[in-house]
Amino acid sequence: MSTQLDKITIKGFKSIRELEDFEMKSLNVIVGANGAGKSNLISFFKMLRSLINDNLNNYVSDNGGASDLLFNGEKTTPKMSFSTRFGARGFRFTLTPTPSDSCSIESEARYYSGSQYGWWELGDSHDGKSKMVAEVREKRSDARYSQLVYDEIASWMIYHFHDTSATAPMRKYEIVEDDAVFRTDAANIGPFLKKLKTFHETQYKEIVNAIRLVTPFFDDFLLKPREFGVKQKVNISWLQKGSDYPMQPYHLSDGSIRFICLATALLQPNPPSTIIIDEPELGLHPAAIDVLAELIQQASQRTQVIVATQSPALIDQFAIEDIVVVNRKDGASTFERLNAENFSQWLESYSVGELWTKNVIAGGPRYE
Repeated sequence: MSTQLDKITIKGFKSIRELEDFEMKSLNVIVGANGAGKSNLISFFKMLRSLINDNLNNYVSDNGGASDLLFNGEKTTPKMSFSTRFGARGFRFTLTPTPSDSCSIESEARYYSGSQYGWWELGDSHDGKSKMVAEVREKRSDARYSQLVYDEIASWMIYHFHDTSATAPMRKYEIVEDDAVFRTDAANIGPFLKKLKTFHETQYKEIVNAIRLVTPFFDDFLLKPREFGVKQKVNISWLQKGSDYPMQPYHLSDGSIRFICLATALLQPNPPSTIIIDEPELGLHPAAIDVLAELIQQASQRTQVIVATQSPALIDQFAIEDIVVVNRKDGASTFERLNAENFSQWLESYSVGELWTKNVIAGGPRYE
């Protein structure tokens, strides 16, 4: 496992007024009612990925502008502050709205525990471009202090398999060369599985076996390229058990194809430093949710996993220390990692999911 994200600080971002030095573990199951702030935590990771990719203000504009990102608006919150720690390294910065409703980066700093200074200030950048990113990409001498943080964040994958419609990218053909990284919307699932079948047979078989547990009639993928002009493309055509008739992606139900994508993401041989999935349980049969939970636990042994869910059935499969509960208090999101000692008597009679459903674990709707 690579150096994982240890702590985060988020201040003034969307519904998160203040979350300071919050500990992140290898497995983090985020639960909470609708509107509590789970998706805003996921959005923080998307924002940081955008900053690392030098398109921060594309993220800002796509989310309604800087004024919509500030907690309760600019009159209440003039700026947003963030900090991340990865073991002995770290990165922090402040985002300030500009007159054009974009963001400038201020008070940017990187942390290196081997330095007598700890935090090294990098200054301000009013064009929305990170100075830390610039020193890494330009291979400056100080890049050695930032490289680990840059690599970790750049590796994060925020998977979103909600769109399983007839026109969803995961159901289409994609060029066979697009197999380096499993894409966030599974658009290249055909080429990616083809590569695994050729070069990572063990992991490929694990994916197929997981799918068979959920979809017993599934036999195997075909993954045969077709000619599209000068390009070869492949999709996830497949075979049923006892038949040699090639089935197509449109023969798969929404739940089946979504589980295929989840299994591929969680069992991939070289996972990103952090896998982030929002509501993976959508459309899945209860039996599939049990298998999904096992895949999430397995993945957390190899990389960091962050999952946001509302499913008591999914929560049931995890230890209570894996659960982070999101609530709203005075209009702001609060985050609390649970401690088994506080629920020891309850757990003798009820499961974790039952405690959440009964609001013993306070994650249900709150009326302020």
